[in-house]
Amino acid sequence: MKRGTWFFKKAIKVLMIATAAILLFGFVVMYLWNAILPAVIHVGTISFGQALGILVLCKILFGGFHSGWRGGPGGRWRERMGGMREKWMNMTPEEREKFKQDWSNRCAKWRKPGEETGSAV
Repeated sequence: MKRGTWFFKKAIKVLMIATAAILLFGFVVMYLWNAILPAVIHVGTISFGQALGILVLCKILFGGFHSGWRGGPGGRWRERMGGMREKWMNMTPEEREKFKQDWSNRCAKWRKPGEETGSAV
């Protein structure tokens, strides 16, 4: 099979799956809105187009516009943690204990009252 044909078939499959997902999520939002919210908070029902608009609005407000599949913030996080893992492995036991103690002191304000350092949550 030629590369162009393979790519075209793959692109069509991805487009079909993406379209199906958008339609499904739109119908789910419309159904849940119309089934729950008019009875609970006395708002009107919405159409399918309005449900898609709500999905887009939620993406803009809460999801942001990330770089997509090519790394993204998760890729950078793994790189930083990989560097931290290497630093940790190169520390002596005394340095590790000092590091743990420093972070324990930094995080003390987030502990529940009466919770001891190093106790299981």
